[in-house]
Amino acid sequence: MLTDQFYAIAEPGHNLTLYILLILSVLSIGFILERFMALRQIKSKSDATGKRLREIIQSSDLSQIEMLGRDWESLEGRALSFGLRHVKDHGDSGLEELFDSFAATERPRLERFLNFLATVGSNAPFIGLLGTVFGIMDAFRSLALSQGDATAVMIGISKALVATAVGLLVAIPAVVAYNAFQKQVKSIFQNLEGVKDICLAYAKTHKEA
Repeated sequence: MLTDQFYAIAEPGHNLTLYILLILSVLSIGFILERFMALRQIKSKSDATGKRLREIIQSSDLSQIEMLGRDWESLEGRALSFGLRHVKDHGDSGLEELFDSFAATERPRLERFLNFLATVGSNAPFIGLLGTVFGIMDAFRSLALSQGDATAVMIGISKALVATAVGLLVAIPAVVAYNAFQKQVKSIFQNLEGVKDICLAYAKTHKEA
């Protein structure tokens, strides 16, 4: 019977889900550490650039953005450098599209591994639940073979619940890290938008002059 064959894979299926969750956990931790180190460095430089942008806006001295465009260490500095070069060669025509293209090319680098973390966060609990179902099936099968010994089924069910717990332990850090990293990426792109706007203002001022 097909049902009997399904019961036969219950125990190896339960163990397989635990191995899958273990692999996902190791990968998630590695990707979280990689993104933490990479985005921390980019975000630090982005925050410094954002502070300088606010100072330029408060002083209303748009000529200072030329100095900011020489900062190739920050993402915003490189974007501004390309924008200022475009202004000198072509004016403000196509400047906004240039910044949008720059942001589009940088987005995959900033969001690297984030889709994986989102997938793990949303699916790891279901993998754990599947392992629990397999474990409970194996527990009741053991109960039937033990001729009513409730101890066997209780031990089996307690082992089965481990898969759900592991699934949640894998998913929760992935979700927290994903949300934190997405917030940092959003902040970086907001600074890029600010650079684009101030470069457009500079281009219009330069054109009038």
